[in-house]
Amino acid sequence: MPTSVSFVSDPSSERSLRRAAAVESLGEGRFRANLSDYFSVVGRPNGGYLQCVMANAAVTAAAEMGASHRFATAITTNYIGSPLTGVAEIAAQVRRVGRGTSFVHVELREKGELTTESLVTLGNFHPVDHLRYHDAPVFDVAPLESCVRSRMPDSDPNISHSVDLRLDPACVGWWNGESTDRGEVRGWIRLDDGADEFDAWSVLFASDALPPATFPLGSVGWVPTLQLTSYVRAVPQSQWLRIRQYCVVVADNLVDERCEILDDRDRLVASSTQLAMVRFPHH
Repeated sequence: MPTSVSFVSDPSSERSLRRAAAVESLGEGRFRANLSDYFSVVGRPNGGYLQCVMANAAVTAAAEMGASHRFATAITTNYIGSPLTGVAEIAAQVRRVGRGTSFVHVELREKGELTTESLVTLGNFHPVDHLRYHDAPVFDVAPLESCVRSRMPDSDPNISHSVDLRLDPACVGWWNGESTDRGEVRGWIRLDDGADEFDAWSVLFASDALPPATFPLGSVGWVPTLQLTSYVRAVPQSQWLRIRQYCVVVADNLVDERCEILDDRDRLVASSTQLAMVRFPHH
């Protein structure tokens, strides 16, 4: 597996996450973005992709205020509405520029309507590994060559054209209408957008790229996210990342899901938790 963490993608490619999540500065904390179909699910921008967009606006706005922080180390996003792909307006308010951390509040609007808001914590990663403690379990995943590629219909642009996701065969029975008593989906993931490598920014997208872990439990329809919080703890050191998403609690038509992402050092590079709406068939 490659060990480079550089991110060199074709800026002209419509599948490039860098291009799709780019923001154009309009001055005074205002930005414009063009939300891409290539990072959508059922016609709506993916939640992790939106966090990449919001992080870009936050980093740029903080830099304009003198901050030297280049990465979103934590981001909490409320999905107030369901944005469409296309042009969106973004406003970023820098709450504090600190020595080690900065904080930025970001709002995304379409046609004046607020659809998404994030509170972004910014920081940097040291080039030298300062890991003092690590207690994230290394979960089992079938070998890459035994896993099955997850794809959505090829007829329209969607995230399946920009990410290579290989799922453990033990977790895909729901494809055939089977259900289990274990709400978990796990596998391997890499970017397939012309870059093929995740870094400390793009791993925010990975934190919400798996199918909902409620599918193995028999949920129906999509599972819209209400709130997503992602933490980035290290720069990934491998092309393929080990990933799993699992349900913690399902009650009152809501699910609490957790996601964990490890690189080939078995080190937790990112994690997320989300609250989402869920539906099950009536019996």
